[in-house]
Amino acid sequence: MASYLKMPKLSDTMSEGTLVKWLKKEGDSIAIDEDIAEVETDKATMTMPSFAEGILHKIYVQEGQTVVLGAALAIVLEDGEEPPADADTAPAGEAKAAAPAAEAPAKSEAAAAPAATPTPAPAPAAPAPAASSSSRIKASPLARKVAKEKGIDLARVTGSGPGGRIVKKDVENAPAGGGGGSLGLLPPAMAKPDRSVPLTGMRRVISQRLLESKTTIPHFYLNIEIDTEPLMNLREQVNAASTANGGPKYTVNDFVMRAVVLATGSVPEVNGSFQGDSILYHGETHLSVAVAIEDGLVTPVIRSAQSKSIKDLASELKDLAAKARDKKLTPNEMTGGTITISNLGAYGIANFDAIINPPQAAILAIGTITKQPVVNAQNQIVAGQRMWIGMSCDHRVIDGAVGAKFLSELKRFLETPVLLVS
Repeated sequence: MASYLKMPKLSDTMSEGTLVKWLKKEGDSIAIDEDIAEVETDKATMTMPSFAEGILHKIYVQEGQTVVLGAALAIVLEDGEEPPADADTAPAGEAKAAAPAAEAPAKSEAAAAPAATPTPAPAPAAPAPAASSSSRIKASPLARKVAKEKGIDLARVTGSGPGGRIVKKDVENAPAGGGGGSLGLLPPAMAKPDRSVPLTGMRRVISQRLLESKTTIPHFYLNIEIDTEPLMNLREQVNAASTANGGPKYTVNDFVMRAVVLATGSVPEVNGSFQGDSILYHGETHLSVAVAIEDGLVTPVIRSAQSKSIKDLASELKDLAAKARDKKLTPNEMTGGTITISNLGAYGIANFDAIINPPQAAILAIGTITKQPVVNAQNQIVAGQRMWIGMSCDHRVIDGAVGAKFLSELKRFLETPVLLVS
């Protein structure tokens, strides 16, 4: 019996999906749970499994089109089955759902056209004759003579004489065939045209959710400085022992994840969500970790992180990050987080404030480790290693004293890192 493949709900907040790529074509055999298409949701681009078995008879939604949940994407027939009379058209009311998205690229291009219209055309490759290009330019007769001999366009020379008049030395300091005047040796950079890039489904939802978070959640921010020298020494020892036995190397973020989980266990009040007329305090720590991908940012979730070692956390995050970049994350792997870590240390960012990932009440912003002069216990100025950690809190759930207590615990674990591997 013929069956329709419909746009499934691949994330908890998904209301529509964009058909990015068909992995099967009309006439192909497909099996249940076989990947047949790539779909972009509000969170990521992921593969869509087939919910039917048979022959992919007709595709209704083309690559690049966006349709609402439940819209028919294609029809599947049993092997040898005759197609229904209306098999070549989508069910009534569902094909229309794809029409606005199908027209979107054309609209985007039309909107971009006016912006591109006033863009100046590139300058000619060869300099124009001096008589036409420089006749109205203020320049001394000697400067004009030298410019003609050297093949320099006076229009591209900056004058240093009275009132901006071009003098001999300005021409002599300009590169042959070009300008830049006495203040520079490089010709002006060619202007690039403006570009208008339509929002992807993921970027659109990121924009909506972060705007909603920033404007509806009362954020407040705390920052703390961590002495990371003990951590870096322990990490060096752990990595030496691990690699000697054929194991992996551990990153600073692996230790930070473990410290955040332990600190959350010590101060469970940060592990909550605001629910309008109540606060839900979660019994387990489901750790979200921000991962940058080509399309934007995703936060895969390490579930029950409180029961996992540094080795477990590192291995699971590595697998989740790889799946995120390959667009293989499942809805279950992207939802249900209770606290988030965003680490920009690898990019050299010393400190920053992150925006809360609702419905969570806290997000940690991890900066890079820097070497700097510090005062030791003997009041001596010595070289040290420091890292800033920022915490953004939902004031409806977390009070300042609670957030400070959490960061104090986080500092204790990171500055006594043997507690992380016990």
